[in-house]
Amino acid sequence: MRDQEPGPEGRRLTTQEAAELLGVKPETVYAYVSRGHLSSRRVPGGRGSTFDAKEVETLARRNRREGTAGSGSAADLSVRTALTLIDADRYYFRGVDATELAARHSYEEVAEWLWTGRLRPGVTFTAPAASVAAARRAAGALPEHAGPIDRLRVAAVAAAAADPLRFDLSEEAVLATARSLIPTLVAALSPADPADREGGPLARRLWGRLSGRPADEATLRVLDTALALLVDHDLAASTLAVRVAASARAHAYAAVSAGLGVLEGPLHGAASGLAHRLLVEVLDRGDAGPVIAEELRAGRRIPGLGHRLYTGEDPRARLLFTLLADLPRCEPALAAAHDIVATAARHTPLHANVDLALAVFTASHAMPATAGETIFAVGRTAGWIAHALEEYGERPLRMRPTGQYTGPRPPQPLPQPPPQPRPE
Repeated sequence: MRDQEPGPEGRRLTTQEAAELLGVKPETVYAYVSRGHLSSRRVPGGRGSTFDAKEVETLARRNRREGTAGSGSAADLSVRTALTLIDADRYYFRGVDATELAARHSYEEVAEWLWTGRLRPGVTFTAPAASVAAARRAAGALPEHAGPIDRLRVAAVAAAAADPLRFDLSEEAVLATARSLIPTLVAALSPADPADREGGPLARRLWGRLSGRPADEATLRVLDTALALLVDHDLAASTLAVRVAASARAHAYAAVSAGLGVLEGPLHGAASGLAHRLLVEVLDRGDAGPVIAEELRAGRRIPGLGHRLYTGEDPRARLLFTLLADLPRCEPALAAAHDIVATAARHTPLHANVDLALAVFTASHAMPATAGETIFAVGRTAGWIAHALEEYGERPLRMRPTGQYTGPRPPQPLPQPPPQPRPE
């Protein structure tokens, strides 16, 4: 490699040299710069940017260690975060085991820990009456067939419009938004129980939107734990969308709206609904064998099984299954879930994930198939806010990637309109 006028900080590399060392295309080097992994400098009288050789070599070693060298994808999408670590089939919120937090603290307390790094025992979230009224009016105007995620997305927009301070991106203001937005979203959902109560812990309020049946404390504890477990899970697709919005300095309501939009994908939040339907069919037929066979024959993957981030069992599912085993109402659905796992294992050895655990809970309490997705969305909103807060502290627009153009090389001739037929 050729030195580029070494300065006091050391040897400098051209863009091409840096790309060769990293094993990527030259344009990807600038993507690393935009994400803060590299710094660049223009040499007076030189052409283009140059890069510190030690920085490039350090990044190249990291990419090789993480198996992302030359991929042009995983390395480019790495983002600094101090919120969630997934490691060896466990995950941690700010360094603390997330399953232990969820087992011992309420959803609201876990959310506060993720936001601030401090616990607030007994904290509850309340929503301003004006925000709730606006969200309910907007959600109520939707067609009858609109789903709960439709209502949540509309409610977030309406709540934003009712908040004149939404453009204040200070930590204090964003936290205030978070503590009011989450209960506002829950209040905008259609009540399943006409006698639903507005106060109390969020899990109790959400229950009245999911089931018309009464709930005891053990059942509410499972729902609260599920919300806490789902608060965050590193850079899931919806969370990445939230960070992109926050990088452009969109306000917190808009960032949450971005997350809700991505959540509807069948490979993300909607996966729990697919697991719910599968579980109900197994319960109806009394045997997982023919149901699994039909899924595989149709070329579909078995919902509720496996996770790309865990080689073993999803730790969220492990804790939920433990709690569900103490609920007599869940016994048939639990047996069906175990039947699904055992039957599918003959084809592919996969463990149950959190979607199957949510399906056991929702199917056992006569909830609709969309209930798991609703629980996921409400729980994850706290994590989206945490990532938005973290992104507000970063350089603006650092999430702006560089496209790898694959079209025809310019210059191309101007397109000519097709000849028009002459009038007769």
